[in-house]
This record gives sequence, C-alpha cells and structure tokens, in this order.
Amino acid sequence: MSDRHLMHSIARLVPPGSRVLDLGCGDGALLDFLKRERGCSGYGVELADANVLACLQRGVDVIQLNLDEGLAMFDDDSFDVVLQIDTLQHLRNTETMLVETARVGRVGIVAFPNFAHWPNRLAVLGGRMPVTRRLPYQWYDTPNIRVGTFKDFEALATKNRLAILDAFGMQDGQELRFLPNARASTAVFRFERA
Repeated sequence: MSDRHLMHSIARLVPPGSRVLDLGCGDGALLDFLKRERGCSGYGVELADANVLACLQRGVDVIQLNLDEGLAMFDDDSFDVVLQIDTLQHLRNTETMLVETARVGRVGIVAFPNFAHWPNRLAVLGGRMPVTRRLPYQWYDTPNIRVGTFKDFEALATKNRLAILDAFGMQDGQELRFLPNARASTAVFRFERA
C-alpha cells in the first residue's frame, strides 16, 4: 500500500490485537504495519508471485490464491477483520466476495477508487474516461474491471444486508465525511452482517 495516510486511516479502524485477513494484500505493507503497530496477527491473500515474495521477505504470512475462486477454505467468523483495500474493483465476483468478506470476518473493511469524485465527473462530462493520480490508467489498459462510487457501495451493502459501521472518503491524506461521494478520490467503508 503506497498511500501512508490511507494506511493509517485503515489501521485506525482495526482494533488492536485483531486476527486479520488481508485480501489482495499486495506486498504485505499494511498487514506488516498492523502487526507492528496494532499487535495484529493474520494472513495476506495474494496472487502475484512478486507480491507473495515481498510478503515473505517482510515476514508476512501469505496464501497464494486467486480471489475469483472465493474463500471456501475459511470458516465463518475465522477472522476479526477482513480487508479488501484496492481489491474490490479488480474482482469479477465483486458481490460474492463482499458477502464472503462479511461471512469470514466479523467486520469487513473495503477501500476503492471513488469514480464519482468531481474530477472524474468532469472528465466524463468532457467525453473522456478519467485519468487521475488515483485512476492512473487509460480506459483500455486499466487493471480495474469495475468502477464504483461511494453511493454505489452503500446500495450494494444494503442489498446484501450489510450494516455500514463507518464510512468516509480520503482525499489528499484527509478523511472526508461531508459529501465524500463528490469530494473524495477513495471510498472507505467498515461494515458487518446486519
């Protein structure tokens, strides 16, 4: 995870000593931070060989798994917290993985690029897909197979009977709670089964 401010905001949502599952953990930086700063334990799940190696080099326990295959290997409530930080938008089975996140963890935390951020809206209004610091790819080479907004996630959570415990946007290192759908490039949600 490259954004230090986002890492600290996510960490604040994770109770000290939690057992954590980090889905799409990348190089393991967030899980390593949670272990060191919050006394957490747990596993990362990652597909990319280079990221699995980086996790191992950090001392982060990692399982190499394609998340499109689901989380059947984990029992209900196996973890206190399940993270999907910049993962949801890459999954083909987004809704299934959201429900699985709530099944496997007592609490889920997701963060993803908010497509409704005002610069994105202006780009679309001008006839082009946005290219920003948060969405740095052209429409034809993006790894994101889904685009969503703060409001879209609220609707998806409601549809799947998930109770949102906390929600805010992140922009330029600041947590935004007033009009985050328009003002923030990143949406962050903490939720549980209703």
